[in-house]
Amino acid sequence: MEVLKEELSKWKERVEQAEKAQADLLLCKLNADEECTKAEEELIKLKAFQEKQHGDIIISRETYERELCRLNKETAELQREIKKLKEDLAECSSGLSQDGRIKKKVAEMKLKFTHMEDRTYDYPDMNTHCVFGVTTKMPFRLNKNQALLTFEDEEVAQRLMKMGKHTVNLDNKTADVTVKPFTLEMGIKFELHVAISGKKINVSEIPELYIPQEWMRDKLELNFYKSEHGGGEVENVDYDNQSRTAVITFLRPGAARGFMKSTKYPFFVNGRFYRLSVSADTDAHLEKFQLYYGISKKTILLKGIQEMEDDEESVQDMIEIHFQKPSNSGGEIEKIKYVSKAAAWVCFEEDT
Repeated sequence: MEVLKEELSKWKERVEQAEKAQADLLLCKLNADEECTKAEEELIKLKAFQEKQHGDIIISRETYERELCRLNKETAELQREIKKLKEDLAECSSGLSQDGRIKKKVAEMKLKFTHMEDRTYDYPDMNTHCVFGVTTKMPFRLNKNQALLTFEDEEVAQRLMKMGKHTVNLDNKTADVTVKPFTLEMGIKFELHVAISGKKINVSEIPELYIPQEWMRDKLELNFYKSEHGGGEVENVDYDNQSRTAVITFLRPGAARGFMKSTKYPFFVNGRFYRLSVSADTDAHLEKFQLYYGISKKTILLKGIQEMEDDEESVQDMIEIHFQKPSNSGGEIEKIKYVSKAAAWVCFEEDT
């Protein structure tokens, strides 16, 4: 009996151990199932992330290609600008004189008379002093397949520039162009002060006579002393035999003014009649010299216009028609310039 009791006790102990092991296994299974569920969720998230990354890579590649294309265009444009700057620098270097002064060609100048200065009391020779305002036109280099449009209303140009890009309809074709502001080349303005002498006149086209220079001076002095245009007593005759010119200086202030009415003057010598060319003796100098740059607020620059089979004038007309329509954010156009084959220089005047 004792043996049976011991054997039964051992089996109970084994059963308890088995049940405990079973419980541990069930707990491990539950933990394993939970870990498996988490792993599956992580796998799903990882697959979604990989798909998103793959899509982003495709988008990034397209963005990269577009950005690369834009950068290539900007690089080409910068290279053209660098080439132009090198040409300008070479032109400036070639125009540098030995005394250090820079000689540079400028655009056409606009000369405007502003006023006359009264200096009668300061200058007893009764010179006439005139002041002119001088302003050069500001040039701009318009490259191939570009256009400049100047609108009557500044707001139209500013509105189009804010848009940045614009779709233009050209002969049933659409073209995406870039609208940009631009900086003009350097302009120059200054005041030109011209003093017209009241005592001196310039004489040219003096006949070539085989007489001593002193005799020629005497004949010129006598001729202008007896002048019906005024003249009077002559203070000095500066005669140049090589150029056959002379500068006559009268003693009386204002005596030279009478000769400004006629550019030809009779000259009698050795029984013959000649006509001398007479002009005012002037002295000019510059004041208030200024360099400036300008921006045209009413003008826009169109870049990226595609080449077309139509002639340049027809394409220009189509561009003008398109940007005149309010439905295209446009307005009335004052001027337009389009080039399709080669670069051209366009000049702007200062808007006073």
